[in-house]
Amino acid sequence: MTADLPAAGPADDVPAGGSTPADNPPPADRPAPVTTAEWPTTATSTPTALPLLSRAAHDRGHLARALTDPAQGRPVRVLTVDERRTVPVHEGSAGPALVYDERREMPTGGIYLGEADGVVYAAVRGERALTVNGRPVDQWAGLREVGADLGDLDAGLLAQAVGIVEWHERNRFSPLSGAATTIERAGWVQRDPETGIEVFPRTDPAVIMLVHDGGDRCVLGRQAVWPPGRFSILAGFVEPGESAEGAVAREVAEEVGIRVTDVRYVASQPWPFPQSLMLGFVARAVDEELRIDHDEIEEARWFTRDELRSGNGPQALPPVVSIARHIVDRWLKDELPPTPR
Repeated sequence: MTADLPAAGPADDVPAGGSTPADNPPPADRPAPVTTAEWPTTATSTPTALPLLSRAAHDRGHLARALTDPAQGRPVRVLTVDERRTVPVHEGSAGPALVYDERREMPTGGIYLGEADGVVYAAVRGERALTVNGRPVDQWAGLREVGADLGDLDAGLLAQAVGIVEWHERNRFSPLSGAATTIERAGWVQRDPETGIEVFPRTDPAVIMLVHDGGDRCVLGRQAVWPPGRFSILAGFVEPGESAEGAVAREVAEEVGIRVTDVRYVASQPWPFPQSLMLGFVARAVDEELRIDHDEIEEARWFTRDELRSGNGPQALPPVVSIARHIVDRWLKDELPPTPR
């Protein structure tokens, strides 16, 4: 995601450095192009004050995870997550809703998600089916497809379920001894049987930032794997020993070759693909000329507010389920943190 690192702005001293190979895998390891079916195109702006995947309406019940039975004898609503990280969905008159299996107790291998209004929720890995406990399933869909349209409770549970299942799928062995781990605390801890060390779920912080010129223009870029014509704001992973603000300045310099200052936090959003937490920022550009690193992104341009509002800019913006769209929409409404004067 980037090029040479110019000097940082006066408020953001960033050491020289660059992205790691993990941030920028060689072409053979890069994912296949993303289709518009996976990233539906929409002109609808984000309707909530929070990024849509930041919504939640349940208590994660972290203390209950230490109990032998976190459900404490109560029935459990169980969400099945398949190998493609999709879940059963029913299309009702009020929109999509998740379809839960009603169990009398915590299922074997179930991961405790928490509770809401006295109802306990859990997740299991399983196979697709046409019905769940006799209830019809209209489709199996993932966060990208239905996350924006779910209610707050379902959206929060789905983001949590996908994130914790991803962690289990990718971390079956101890990073210390290589031994197969055992699962504890209702699915929230893995233990190395040889060393006794506990391994906890991890989240990788990433920054995503709208860079503006202090006026009515912002920088948008696109990756080659995206659907044609889709542009978004810039993003990249936070490196070890680096602040989020430092990562903003470094990634912008690497990707489009300009310096930024006045880095301001906007919002955050889980992005369990597979295990990221997106930290959203806005920053003001010090330079105007873009010098694109084509190993990082395919194209980048300055766009005006009028171009984005009128549809005369990119063919498509990020879908409303993403924090990228949330930040763009807030910028268009002039709702982002102001630049200090």
